[in-house]
Amino acid sequence: MEIYKLITFLIILTASFAYINTKFIKLPSAIGLMLISITFSIVLGTVNFFYPSEIQRLITGINQLDFSSIVLDVLLSFLLFAGAIHTDFPALKKQKNSIILFSFTGVLLSTFFIGSLFYAIVWTMQLQIPFIYCLLFGSFISPTDPIAVLGILTKANVPKKLETNIVGESLFNDGIAVVIFVVLGSLINHGFTEVSVLDIVIVFAQEALGGIVLGLVLGYCIYFLLKSIDDYETEVIITLAAVMGGSLLASQLHVSAPLAMVVAGLMTGTKVKNDAMSASTELYVDKFWHLIDLLLNALLFVLMGLKILSIRFEWTYLWVIIALIPLILIARYVSLFLPFFFAKKFISIQKKDLLLMTWGGLRGGLSVAMALTIKEDTIGKDLFVTATYGIVLFSILVQGLTLQKLAFKLYKKNK
Repeated sequence: MEIYKLITFLIILTASFAYINTKFIKLPSAIGLMLISITFSIVLGTVNFFYPSEIQRLITGINQLDFSSIVLDVLLSFLLFAGAIHTDFPALKKQKNSIILFSFTGVLLSTFFIGSLFYAIVWTMQLQIPFIYCLLFGSFISPTDPIAVLGILTKANVPKKLETNIVGESLFNDGIAVVIFVVLGSLINHGFTEVSVLDIVIVFAQEALGGIVLGLVLGYCIYFLLKSIDDYETEVIITLAAVMGGSLLASQLHVSAPLAMVVAGLMTGTKVKNDAMSASTELYVDKFWHLIDLLLNALLFVLMGLKILSIRFEWTYLWVIIALIPLILIARYVSLFLPFFFAKKFISIQKKDLLLMTWGGLRGGLSVAMALTIKEDTIGKDLFVTATYGIVLFSILVQGLTLQKLAFKLYKKNK
């Protein structure tokens, strides 16, 4: 019953925040909800400072939640499937070279660059955090979130191919970042002496390739089942069952559930919609997954705002965040520029597009979610969570709110 009360409380908070944003603030949902969640966290933090006993019960309840299971095994699968099902796959296919290049190579480079820069900062500040843990930090700061940026890019009249690249890269780099996160976590838990380079390659291949294969299998299962019937209620339930069952199966097979959901979502959004759905079914499936997307994103931001209350804060962390923000933007640009420089003959991206991809590479719920899922006894856990939260705040509030102006400036000839 206590869990039900907590979930009810979270849903009521989410609905309240969404209403306030829609009625009064009128910002893109991800930006507005993050802003309200920050304000709510500050208010609760202030109350907690003066009346700690009043807030302690709430913090205890939040700490009882298994964030690793909730976020990585549940929320992320739903969010990635919902994002993929609404993606323009034909446009994605045209830009496949650059999307694959940036999502795979870019996130690997970004993880290394950010991890190295983070290590240099903590070493300068005499914080004893091993390099492998700094790489772990790089893995959950690297993925970008397309949700907040999509509406902004559409209004800014950005070239369609660039919009497709940003969305496509975000979908796949989320999955790749989770795979890197899992591999690094395995290294930390088992130690370098027990894990060889071959073991790392095998785990990475199993997670990534296995996830893609599972996604194809799920996509074809949805296709054959929906093609054999014409009942929108049953068909919506089948897509829901595919995501839930597919996520559970992925965890049992030790393959990447996020990548599986991206592939299954892309198939459902194209082949299944085109060949196996009636017009009415397509409408209901789209509306259902759009609602799921909005609800779970809002819920994730609310959870982040509450969870941060239980994190021990030190003023040193603030200086780490201030130092990290410009360095992360530089690392993002370099991780895009290097693959672009060596493969520019094979992709349709221009050099100036990298500026918008850098500033528009907003960090979102996934970054904070992965930071929250690391074990409590992990070295630097409080710093990781605090720094991630601060970087996500800057990303969504500063980059998100100024992205449209940058897009207009870069592409004003397209207007």
